Amino acid sequence: MEYNTQQSKLPLPEYGRSVQNMVDYALTIADRDERQRCANTIVQIMGSMFPNLRDTADSNRKLWDHLAIMADFKLDIDYPVEIVKKEDLEIKPDCIPYSQHNIRYRHYGRFVQDLIRIASGYEDGEEKRQLLNLIANQMKKDYVSWNKDGVEEAKILEDIYELSDGKIKLEPGSVHFFEQRAFNNNRRRQANNNSQKRKYNNQNQ
Repeated sequence: MEYNTQQSKLPLPEYGRSVQNMVDYALTIADRDERQRCANTIVQIMGSMFPNLRDTADSNRKLWDHLAIMADFKLDIDYPVEIVKKEDLEIKPDCIPYSQHNIRYRHYGRFVQDLIRIASGYEDGEEKRQLLNLIANQMKKDYVSWNKDGVEEAKILEDIYELSDGKIKLEPGSVHFFEQRAFNNNRRRQANNNSQKRKYNNQNQ
């Protein structure tokens, strides 16, 4: 299991590790159009997580600013607004209040549960397909982190159906699951590195 103390520091913790993982994934997309669609979906997710942002005049700009910050200003897309410049960031953005909800599956967390609720309200189309693709892959990552034996992709689809209260039923093959091998290898390398560090420290005490 990979603990939060072993992971990189989050630029904006209020969005959580799952949104940061989505931003990191967007950075790896080679096709610019697909990368743009992914960025649009992420910003919509961010806005849905904190609807109080919509009450401010500059809410849209703030969300795109936050996306740029989480991507360390390396996300090559067409921003619909003029975003803050990296060199102008002297003060950390205001924190967004964190709300508490009942969590049905702790290994997925509140974030995934909220995302599925948001997705269930989308009309069928490319936007919803992209969002469900991100959700399913995030769930698979979360499950593998919790259970090292892995998970059948059909189980992820069943859990989406249950967490959506039967509103979202995905057929096998309808979701493109990303390759998990690199993720698992990184976890193993991290665990090995930590083990070697402990061994070295013990030998030198």
